[in-house]
Amino acid sequence: MIIFPGLDVLWAALPEARVVGGAVRDTLAGKPLADVDMASPLSPDEVMARLSAARLKSIPTGLAHGTVTALVAGQHFEITTLRRDVETDGRHALVAFTDDWQEDAARRDFTINAMSMDRTGTLYDYFGGVADLQAGVVRFVGDAHTRITEDYLRILRFFRFFARYTSGAPDAAAIAAIEELRDGVLLLSAERVWSEVKRILAAESPIAALQLMHSTGVWARVLPEGFDVPRLAALIARGAPVDVMLRAAALFTGEIETIAGRLKLSNEEAEILQSWQIPNALPPTASDADLRRALADTEAPTLIARSWMSGNWPELRTRLAATPRPIFPLQGRDLTELGIPQGPRIGKILAAVRHWWLDGGCIASHEDCRAQALLIVVK
Repeated sequence: MIIFPGLDVLWAALPEARVVGGAVRDTLAGKPLADVDMASPLSPDEVMARLSAARLKSIPTGLAHGTVTALVAGQHFEITTLRRDVETDGRHALVAFTDDWQEDAARRDFTINAMSMDRTGTLYDYFGGVADLQAGVVRFVGDAHTRITEDYLRILRFFRFFARYTSGAPDAAAIAAIEELRDGVLLLSAERVWSEVKRILAAESPIAALQLMHSTGVWARVLPEGFDVPRLAALIARGAPVDVMLRAAALFTGEIETIAGRLKLSNEEAEILQSWQIPNALPPTASDADLRRALADTEAPTLIARSWMSGNWPELRTRLAATPRPIFPLQGRDLTELGIPQGPRIGKILAAVRHWWLDGGCIASHEDCRAQALLIVVK
């Protein structure tokens, strides 16, 4: 039985609907549910009429594809009318509505995603998804070649689910089809590719999936700038946290600016990767003064990330997290108050005093820095 806030209210309005896809899979796998998707044999108009009669808000988010979003108890539920594919182009499909549950399940990607469950807890498994889930196998529904040519994003989705659910060798038919059709990933939008890469990296143990992406030639197409799976494996082996950007920094070996432009990373993501890939300059034996000097120029999360890239130094990371970031106490107006006229000289004096402050371990007070500025002026 699937338990999720608001689901009982929704089922009262749509008793013939079933929970489908990831919520069924993750319930069976004992994983927490982030959201719940449903399917219904009713048309989108009928679904919306039922929701209205039950005084539930509905949003026509994708009527062309049969999808209505219901808002219940603060939760969003996507409810999609049962469909069959009429035509596909490798990414999008022209669909027609149906009332056949198995026909709808047959158009889904993997057997573990093709299951459904009704309000009584009855499980409908037309293609052996339960057995595959228990065996740790990601297998395409029907013919793997056909499923991939319907939507080439399924190549990357295969590796994402492989990283999360597979405990052994990959499905041979899936790998053969992926190797044959791997150039299909070049047709995908950069945003979708980067989104799937991040989801793969977010898996607890993604290394087997990444190695498989390499051996099938998919990585060379997704990341032609270069990648280093062993370096990422070493990072994970050191016990680094499951941080997508930290893992990407370890995995990517090419020019970040080039990667960011091609995969359309956000400015923030590109800046993080560039900063975290700078070699770590803090040894595990760094003094407190060394830590303060480093923190004066760079925030603790970045220094901690760089330390993870270098080695397993828990004490250094604990000290970095616990050390307050020192702030240089002197500003330009302090110098003008001392009678120094505005101009380029103020910047030079500030830089000289800051250098002196750093050399001293970033502990000099505001008054100490003012006094040092006066000494520089007198000289």
